Amino acid sequence: MNYKIAVIPGDGIGPEVVEQTVNVLNCVGDKFNHVFEYEYLLAGGCAIDEKGTALPEETLESCKKADAVLLGAVGGPKWDDPNAKTRPEQALLGLRGGMNLYCNLRPALLYAPLKDASPLKDSIIGDGIDICVVRELTGGIYFGERGREEINGIKGAYDTERYNIEEVRRIAKIGFETAMKRNKKLTSVDKANILESSRLWRSVIEEVAREYPEVEVNHMYVDNAAMQLVRDPRQFDVIVTSNMFGDILSDEASMITGSIGMLPSASLGEGTFGMYEPIHGSAPDIAGKGIANPLATILSASMMLKFSFNLEEEAKLIETSVLKVLENGYRTGDIMSDGMKLVGTKEIGELVLQEILR
Repeated sequence: MNYKIAVIPGDGIGPEVVEQTVNVLNCVGDKFNHVFEYEYLLAGGCAIDEKGTALPEETLESCKKADAVLLGAVGGPKWDDPNAKTRPEQALLGLRGGMNLYCNLRPALLYAPLKDASPLKDSIIGDGIDICVVRELTGGIYFGERGREEINGIKGAYDTERYNIEEVRRIAKIGFETAMKRNKKLTSVDKANILESSRLWRSVIEEVAREYPEVEVNHMYVDNAAMQLVRDPRQFDVIVTSNMFGDILSDEASMITGSIGMLPSASLGEGTFGMYEPIHGSAPDIAGKGIANPLATILSASMMLKFSFNLEEEAKLIETSVLKVLENGYRTGDIMSDGMKLVGTKEIGELVLQEILR
């Protein structure tokens, strides 16, 4: 089979981690007789420098024609002016909105060899942490009406949180379907005691829940959820929530697993098309030094094989190969601990390749 992948290396460490990921995909392709075709595209800060816009029209159009998109990272201090009309982060919003990728899946898995990297005590971690955050991605306050205003001579600004029933229903269904494939437990996070949009959210979740009687459902306010993730993360299995709440909670969930350098994500819409990226940023302070951790991007490619290409065996091989490398004691700087073997970006990529080829 031939698969066309739109590749956006982006900024900072993006090109470095994407390079190792493409090597892994090619290795898997050779082993299982698949051909992965790549089209490299500009987006983010580098696109601003070269094209004057964070998301060139040709990039979005090429992405739409691909079978999936692999994204490194965008942004950096060079373009970090909150008052600038053009910012790298606009590329992410433009890609998600332009391709109608309304669901973000963020697994937060604590790998057993990295247990010591978690900031939580062993008594809290127990046998491990395995949470999947299902985040709505194209609605809510990030896409709502916004602006500046002046009332009675006082300047202000506003951002609007808005959801409709269908936006909530489609993300709820993915949340419940995800729960059905896991432990049949779903926590819906909102702020229904304050926000009208959250009251709508909760009512739709309850409506969809009737279609999934096997799934245990509970509702939790976002402030409590943030606290509970630290106090007792093992109570969670699938968390479904809005765009802004999901942005915050998924980062918190990732940090309690030890490092954001280890966690992938998938942005999905209708059908099998998706965009896959690590949850970490562009880390410009270490860009070009050969020390970035590519494992989150490599694991994002595993999600691509699973969700967009239906290549379950190939995806599993990548996951087990990454785990084996960790079990053998190899670490990049962000996950380094006493007694482990420190390696760089290319070295750990090569180690994953060796495990794939065994």
